[in-house]
Amino acid sequence: MIQEQHLSRLNQYRCMWVLVFFDLPTETKIDRKRATRFRKELLDDGFNMFQFSIYMRFCASRENAEVHIKRVKRSLPKHGKVGVMQITDKQFGMIELFHGQKEIAPETPNQQLELF
Repeated sequence: MIQEQHLSRLNQYRCMWVLVFFDLPTETKIDRKRATRFRKELLDDGFNMFQFSIYMRFCASRENAEVHIKRVKRSLPKHGKVGVMQITDKQFGMIELFHGQKEIAPETPNQQLELF
């Protein structure tokens, strides 16, 4: 019974991916420092680099995704553009990724334990 509850909590429609994409100024030393700080805060919050200005994070639920989105919003730099998008695990699984012209499989999420 407990295992069934666990599996129903981690289904492809309930689990979310949060993607943060940004274009930050890097003309001055201060700009570069702000951009680096923003990237570091994303990494510290469990995001992984997908591409240079796109970071992503797997979340076990919409509620968990909202927690991380709020953290991103608190660390927004003064200048530049930042977008935050959340998609279901099912939608993420339909991404077609290519390295050159060769198709590659999407990264599978790490198992994340939740403590209550």
